[in-house]
Amino acid sequence: MNGEYAYGNWGIVVTTIGITLFFLFKFIPATTRQGRRSGGALIAFFVALFTEMYGFPLTIYLLSHYFGIRIPLDHISGHLLGNLISWMGLGNGWFIVMVVSNLLLIFGIWLISAAWDQVYKAEEELVTDGIYRHVRHPQYTGIFIITMAFMVQWPTFTTMILWPFVIIMYVRLARREEREVMRKFPEQYREYMQHTPMFFPRLKP
Repeated sequence: MNGEYAYGNWGIVVTTIGITLFFLFKFIPATTRQGRRSGGALIAFFVALFTEMYGFPLTIYLLSHYFGIRIPLDHISGHLLGNLISWMGLGNGWFIVMVVSNLLLIFGIWLISAAWDQVYKAEEELVTDGIYRHVRHPQYTGIFIITMAFMVQWPTFTTMILWPFVIIMYVRLARREEREVMRKFPEQYREYMQHTPMFFPRLKP
């Protein structure tokens, strides 16, 4: 990692992908066909992300080869947004990017695990309190926040292409799940939907 070429660490690539997916699918199990499709999009996102982060820097290669932007092949230079912030004279870009992305990561992880804990304790009853009082799908909101954190920390061409697909897939999954919940709790869930937004809380009550 300290040498001139800081990539080609395929053991780290496999390990980080494995740990990330273990956490996500432990707390967000893909039990339906739509859930597995959404999970597949998420897997593709993280595979592309960590492959470029520790394996082969495709984005840096393309920027250097086709656009003539000289970017050193060390690990710090992979924080492209941080480099842009520093180049614009807005401060220490690497520090800003790491603080923002890590705060988003911590919040996203907490959101997923806390929401899972509420659902697990509810034992298939409708949950509308706690985190679910503010949004109807906090676990998927957590996925959006975690992927956005990595987009801030380590933007690449492949993840920028895949990220909208991840969002679309989980929005579709959430709508499908809501139709199923409506069959089980028609009156309760209809009233809940009228007062609670889908993914992001309202700024005003």
